[in-house]
Amino acid sequence: MRLIQSVGVAITDAHGWAVLRLSGGSARVRTAGMAWQAALRLIACGAALTLSSASAPAEPDALAIALALPVAGDLTGARDAARFAWVENEAGVRNVWVADRGQPARRVTGFDQDDGQQLYDVVLNAAGTRLAFVRGGDDEFPDGALPNPGAATATPRQLVFVGPTDGGTPVSIGDGHSPVFAPDGDRIAYTRKGEIWLADGNAKPRQLASVAGEVTRLQWSPDGTRLVFVDNRDDHSFVAVLDITGASVRYLDPSPGFSVEPALSPDGKQVAFIRYLDAPSGATADSGPYWSLRVADIASGAARELWAAPSGDGARYNGTRSRNLFWNTDGKLIFPWERSGWLHAYAIDVAKGDEPRDLTPGAFEVESFLPTRDGRSILYAANAGDPDRKHIWRVPLSAGAPARVTQGTGIETFPTLGGDTLAVIATDVTHPAHPALVDRMLTPLGRAVEARGFVTPEAVIFTAADGVEVHAQLFRARGAGKHPALIFAHGGPRRQMLLGFHFSGYYSNAYILNQHFAAQGYDVLAVNYRSGTGYGRAFRDAPEIARGGASEYRDILAAGRWLAAQPQVDPARIGIWGGSWGGYLTALALARNSDLFAAGVDFHGVHTMLRPVDNNLSPDAQLAARQLQWSSSPMASIGQWRSPVLLIHGDDDKNVDFAQSLLLARELAARRIPFRTLIFPNERHAFLRHANWLASYRATDAFLARTVMRKEPLR
Repeated sequence: MRLIQSVGVAITDAHGWAVLRLSGGSARVRTAGMAWQAALRLIACGAALTLSSASAPAEPDALAIALALPVAGDLTGARDAARFAWVENEAGVRNVWVADRGQPARRVTGFDQDDGQQLYDVVLNAAGTRLAFVRGGDDEFPDGALPNPGAATATPRQLVFVGPTDGGTPVSIGDGHSPVFAPDGDRIAYTRKGEIWLADGNAKPRQLASVAGEVTRLQWSPDGTRLVFVDNRDDHSFVAVLDITGASVRYLDPSPGFSVEPALSPDGKQVAFIRYLDAPSGATADSGPYWSLRVADIASGAARELWAAPSGDGARYNGTRSRNLFWNTDGKLIFPWERSGWLHAYAIDVAKGDEPRDLTPGAFEVESFLPTRDGRSILYAANAGDPDRKHIWRVPLSAGAPARVTQGTGIETFPTLGGDTLAVIATDVTHPAHPALVDRMLTPLGRAVEARGFVTPEAVIFTAADGVEVHAQLFRARGAGKHPALIFAHGGPRRQMLLGFHFSGYYSNAYILNQHFAAQGYDVLAVNYRSGTGYGRAFRDAPEIARGGASEYRDILAAGRWLAAQPQVDPARIGIWGGSWGGYLTALALARNSDLFAAGVDFHGVHTMLRPVDNNLSPDAQLAARQLQWSSSPMASIGQWRSPVLLIHGDDDKNVDFAQSLLLARELAARRIPFRTLIFPNERHAFLRHANWLASYRATDAFLARTVMRKEPLR
């Protein structure tokens, strides 16, 4: 892997200039502050820098340097060309990059501030000559209230940008999100707050339609005359068709439940989609079926059920984090199913309606999948034979065994095609997420920047008290003697931590902090507790999880006891940290087992699990369900809480209400339980500003150093 190397940086302050000495020469940057920013940028480009100056600001620490490394995501490819585009986040500065096979990557935007404005929904037209993306808003809640984490005097807008990929600056065409190019490569449709808009050449964009819900999965028909989409109305959704010259929206086979994942037939005359219902409260594991595949004729609206999931394993719908239904060129639908107890890709012939065939058999989970351009195979990311990593596999749709495409001990996800060329998002122990071409070996499309001094995490398996087998990754501290130790609990809980950098920006940061803790002298155990992904449906939907009894905490407790039994760990100095559901488990650990956990850091956690109960239960059953929710909450055990905690939260969090931290802070104060808080006004759940990540991680480091490493009282 090729990395840019440098020999050092010297900073002088006589005239406010910084001289950056590299292996290929030097450059000057005005002001000492800019010098440090530039130094971090050079480090993010793979430079090994030494920073020195008698009067310069404090030297950037290893944590700041690692968090400033560029992290790539939102990879997309052109249909007819070996051209790819992606978003790169470098110390909170987000930009769009483009690369062709065998050519250097080029940045096509010039943003230069850590202002919290996301870039997402990146798409290329079929030829790869034009690019569209969205800047601003929140990609998780694109139609919600707009964030303003930078505390600008006016809330930044959510804008669709369009521009050429070969020179020129992208320009905004209007407020909205989810842009999609028409087959002609010129027109572009997008949506905002239930409206569908069309931009055509230099003409002013015009509104085509407005619906009651949120527009998702917007896509063009092959002839460019229609738009197909999902009208999502919170507790149900419909698949709809819009003739762009027509005056009305047509809903295909509307019914209760959710109609999702529309997939057009190659000739554009039919639409297939998935329809599912949520299982009611109290339903047994073998109840159902709850979902089916439907096929509708666009012209007439006539629809039929192609196939319905039988009861038993797979009776409840579960999909991947990517697109979940493809209508292949040979007339087959490809979709996810858990009939074997593992999430796999299946194929069914639309004309025959025969029994679906498992394309990816084995005891592993498929992360994402897509057909090849010729329609003869599918590519998929899975943890086959390597449970704590992901790799890319290929399997023919006809007879044939799966073959692993990417080799080695890295992590490869999200297979993406540019023409017939395959690219992935790749990571490993020392390289955060970056796009890479898949040939005989992985070749970075852009910057693959190495983090220095990281330990290689080890796969660990232990058993909880009730016999459940739990996977984890151990980051061993260097040095002899008894070490302090930490548990890391991920969020989700539908998540899996891996033996290397995570492909998600949130968990890429968490991996960096775990590495930092190992360098500081902690043994760190990242726990893939039950209710997470990667280990099959029975593990993900284990009995009594979440509000049904918090059985996943049994795995956290077992992890703490496993650490305490290790000869290199000081059992009196074990802490815990985590975010979201991991914050919930952190609070639960401190509330139930302050005897084991000396302190914790709770990022935007849930502290009371009380929620409205379904009305299909009797009044007595509803009361029992509410009591179970309460007993599954940290609040139910707060009388036993003794250990200090740091609470970190953004008050504009749309995933976990800020009131959860307010509630806990009040209760801790009432009981004189030592705690500290770090609050970010206007910030979301996954912090949008890099500065807030750095501030929160530095506060976490300092808090645990005091309460766990040194065991000092918090007064």
